[in-house]
Amino acid sequence: MKDRKPQDCTSMEHVRAEIDQLDEQLIDLVAERFGYVDRAWQLKKNPEDATVPWRINEVIAKVRARAEDKAIPPQLAEALWRQMIGWFIEYEMENLENRSDKKDV
Repeated sequence: MKDRKPQDCTSMEHVRAEIDQLDEQLIDLVAERFGYVDRAWQLKKNPEDATVPWRINEVIAKVRARAEDKAIPPQLAEALWRQMIGWFIEYEMENLENRSDKKDV
């Protein structure tokens, strides 16, 4: 839990401590999201199913809107999510291809 709000930090030590706590929470959330991505590829049939353009657009639109609501640059949120989504797509494709290869044997 956050101990201080940004404006309550009176030193760089305070700022760094709060950032470290937030980083832990962010990793926890990414790990939870990863669990769903890991399950997603198991439910898909082919490597081509890893990329779903309409879903990517939907996620990015929601992320940008949430960023605007939270007064952070939507470009930042979009860049972070596009990077994460790209990595997850590669992960899904690799797993789907490996599963497909094993079926062909």
